[in-house]
Amino acid sequence: MTALTPPPEGLLVPPGHGRTVRTPAQHVTFKVTGTHSRAASSFEVVVPPGFDVGAHVHSRSEELFYVLEGELDVLAFEPLVRTPDNWQRWQSGSGNQVVRATPGTVIVVPPGCPHAFANPTGNPAKMFFQASPPPDHERYFEELLKILDAGGPPDHTAIEELRSRYDIEQLTPLKHR
Repeated sequence: MTALTPPPEGLLVPPGHGRTVRTPAQHVTFKVTGTHSRAASSFEVVVPPGFDVGAHVHSRSEELFYVLEGELDVLAFEPLVRTPDNWQRWQSGSGNQVVRATPGTVIVVPPGCPHAFANPTGNPAKMFFQASPPPDHERYFEELLKILDAGGPPDHTAIEELRSRYDIEQLTPLKHR
């Protein structure tokens, strides 16, 4: 007699659940990890006032952002010129510009597309974020938040080294208050 394999079960993560990593720069709650999905890692991210992830690009990763609360300035295009500062002024050859994303806005970023987000407002913003393939962004967030939790201005050398290990080419600096 052959043993029956139980049917697979899904994952249910109630509101307020998931492992959360907190620093003055970001609060990241891991909702779905590579343990549960072959397709993508999923996170809920609280973006505090003044945080700017900096423009960057991935050669392999695809990302999806869904703004839940607040407002974020968002970039998701190749600019005419990749200036090393102030991505908020970038424009694409087709006329795209940085937009103010409000609740309900979805941003999809394919591999090779420069992108960024920043919270220029005085209130926190919250977004749902997916990164594919897992688990690179899980490991990246864990290591990045340790660097940012050290206090003081971000250690840009440590962040640059970290990002190079996780398929992230930084185009403008990460900033936070």
